[in-house]
Amino acid sequence: MDVLSDEQLEGELARLPGWRATPEGLAAVYRLPSAAAALRFIAAVGEVAEELGHHPDLDWRYNRVVLRFATHDAGGKITTLDAAAAHRCLVHAETLDATAQPERLPGAGGAGG
Repeated sequence: MDVLSDEQLEGELARLPGWRATPEGLAAVYRLPSAAAALRFIAAVGEVAEELGHHPDLDWRYNRVVLRFATHDAGGKITTLDAAAAHRCLVHAETLDATAQPERLPGAGGAGG
């Protein structure tokens, strides 16, 4: 679990469409076709979290889900573990026809922002 350099973070973000580096960590907002689909996505994110032993901050609003990964043991910085979790969540989002809405992320900026 290494903290990502700015260059590494930019590389990860280039492969994570819709994800952004925010002051709170690596984050994404997904809009899903329905509330039921959002709950399926949340369940899939939960499986990823359990597999990796790394849990996101998550906010659910009807058919929209906000995810934020940061590594508390690294002072809240973005690490390789955060990137790995985001990549796995992206696969589930695509499977469930989720639409990324990075413009809905408050504080988006920095690398890839």
